[in-house]
Amino acid sequence: MRILASSLCDHASAAADGKLDMHGVFHDLYAPGFPARQDSMTLVLVLEWGRGDNGRYSFRVDVTGPGGRPTLTVEGRSEVSPRPADRPPPRTRVILPLEDVVFPSPGRYEFRITAKGRTLRGPVLYLTEATQPP
Repeated sequence: MRILASSLCDHASAAADGKLDMHGVFHDLYAPGFPARQDSMTLVLVLEWGRGDNGRYSFRVDVTGPGGRPTLTVEGRSEVSPRPADRPPPRTRVILPLEDVVFPSPGRYEFRITAKGRTLRGPVLYLTEATQPP
């Protein structure tokens, strides 16, 4: 298993032709003070599974803040179907809306994805205290 794509954005959707449409991709958020609350954001992941993977797999997304402090954990499941050798490996597109996320302090927040006993790095988000974005 590996991560083909990971992003944070305002909104995302999956098109019928297999494409992902992401709007408002960001890596930084600015807050007037802390703790800071983000009303909504969307985590987008594309997971590529191994050729031998088949069935239902659970995954977990852990967000840690400065100093490795846990901030948020979200769990999900993915149904993985085998694919013929002449096609790309199985993939899961995850569009995960997150609402009312609280960030306790400014700094770097890491998203880590765990599945099949492996933990992989997802997107990174920086929170900065500022009265207005630069």
